[in-house]
Amino acid sequence: MTAPLIIGLTGSIGMGKSTVAAMFEAAGVPVFDADAEVRAMQGPAGALVAAIEAEFPGSTDENGVLRDRLGQEVFGDTSALARLEAIVHPAVARKREAFLAEHLDTPLVVFDIPLLFEKGGHASVDRIVVVSAPAETQRQRVLARPDMTPEKFAHILSLQTPDAEKRKLADHVIDTGQSLGGTEEDVIALIAQLRADAANRDPL
Repeated sequence: MTAPLIIGLTGSIGMGKSTVAAMFEAAGVPVFDADAEVRAMQGPAGALVAAIEAEFPGSTDENGVLRDRLGQEVFGDTSALARLEAIVHPAVARKREAFLAEHLDTPLVVFDIPLLFEKGGHASVDRIVVVSAPAETQRQRVLARPDMTPEKFAHILSLQTPDAEKRKLADHVIDTGQSLGGTEEDVIALIAQLRADAANRDPL
């Protein structure tokens, strides 16, 4: 039996990673969305709500974690952020392991992880796919978001591995600065290549 080829999908804010992840999913490739798992575990009756409330009193209510309030507590505070990550990251890792166990019979799986490089996750995947676009395109996309400011954007970028460095470390780069159709063609071609690579690997 051969385990799935694990694809680490990442990209800086505003690069179009979620769009590309949806393209993988539409093509039949199982996708583990780390952010979606966190939102679910922080939502109403979520598995992490009690622990987060205990560590950050007043940061939750009956609807789960108050993301804006919690964000204010950890924004720019590396100690607070580390305390939050100590709650969240092990829980996400357990979800990811369960996801992989459910898809052992598939040739490919995608781990959609925004901070793949920043948190060392790139060491546990077989291939790295970086989603990228020109810096000006990225800036326009991000600043069009509600409640986003140039200062907040700059701070987020400061916490992320620079795009140029990510591209150097990538096995494959998907360009979202082109048309949506062009990006989709590139994704479909990459999936075909990855499936062929998976099929040609030696079994365990």
